[in-house]
Amino acid sequence: MPEKIKAGMLDPLPFLPRAVMTPLNPNESCVMFVVCGEALMDVFAVGPTAAGMTLDARVGGSPFNAAVGLARLAQPVAFFSAVSRDFLGERLVQTLVAEGVDTSAVQRMDAPTTLGLVGVDSQGVPSYSFYGQGCADRLLTTAALASLPQDIDAIHLGSFATVVEPTASTLRALVEREHGRTLIAYDPNIRLNVEPDLTRWGDMLQWMLTRTDLLKISEEDLQLLLPGVTPEEFARRALSHGVKLAVVTRGSGGVVGCTPNACATVPTTPVEVVDTVGAGDTFQAALLTWLAEHDALSVPALATLSSADLELALGFAARAAAITCSRRGADMPRRSELG
Repeated sequence: MPEKIKAGMLDPLPFLPRAVMTPLNPNESCVMFVVCGEALMDVFAVGPTAAGMTLDARVGGSPFNAAVGLARLAQPVAFFSAVSRDFLGERLVQTLVAEGVDTSAVQRMDAPTTLGLVGVDSQGVPSYSFYGQGCADRLLTTAALASLPQDIDAIHLGSFATVVEPTASTLRALVEREHGRTLIAYDPNIRLNVEPDLTRWGDMLQWMLTRTDLLKISEEDLQLLLPGVTPEEFARRALSHGVKLAVVTRGSGGVVGCTPNACATVPTTPVEVVDTVGAGDTFQAALLTWLAEHDALSVPALATLSSADLELALGFAARAAAITCSRRGADMPRRSELG
């Protein structure tokens, strides 16, 4: 399945109860992450029945996956989104709660749950349909900002919630409010099946460059928005706009990361790839986790990371992403799996 088509999937798994998801260092003050964006259902055609079709629906969405990824890495995290009151929305919330994600900022509404349908046509060619117009995760309004916790240390946002209205305007308002006092992390995570107009994605990236502290982008997305620009050139451009840590993931080509004072390149962790779904979300969750665990989750700390620190941080995130790639679906690792 082409990476630009997938909206993010999460296999049904045994969930850890909330009580198990304790911080790595329980005697130290907790870092609170807030992850913002869509929560949806990916629906797969399993096969025909006598009267129709068997479907398999999986919880997902890139920010949804990132929130679960942070929780599995023992980080206190809240999810900020609008979720339907329908039975699919209920399943999404159940998953968040079971994984230990704080749902106090999740807005429930009667609008339906976004669906991404995946099947094959009469010629056996993969067929994709996306149903999101008027759905809950697009309808987050600025009034919901009042529901966010006060002790936010870092905000992560990205994917199609940043380019569809009114949710996009709400997230921009949040960034405007918090930039300068809360670390802002951003991953464009382009989904052309949702918004095919690259101009909207490019405008959002340009707007975020002066308001983002940690910018992570895949090389695939970079080439969509800025054809021919190398990861190193883009990192320099991002840093010139005020970004403190710019990271470009390159799939099998490894990852490049730069701060104003240092750069590092880390190879991909060797693994037998089963599925790349959720790898980018895992990478971002793990990178934020490393920074939190090493007292580096602040703008001044990001800017002063050494090359050695960058190699450790990017290597940790790459190992986490490799674990996800070795398993079916967006099955993000737990903290114990990373040593």
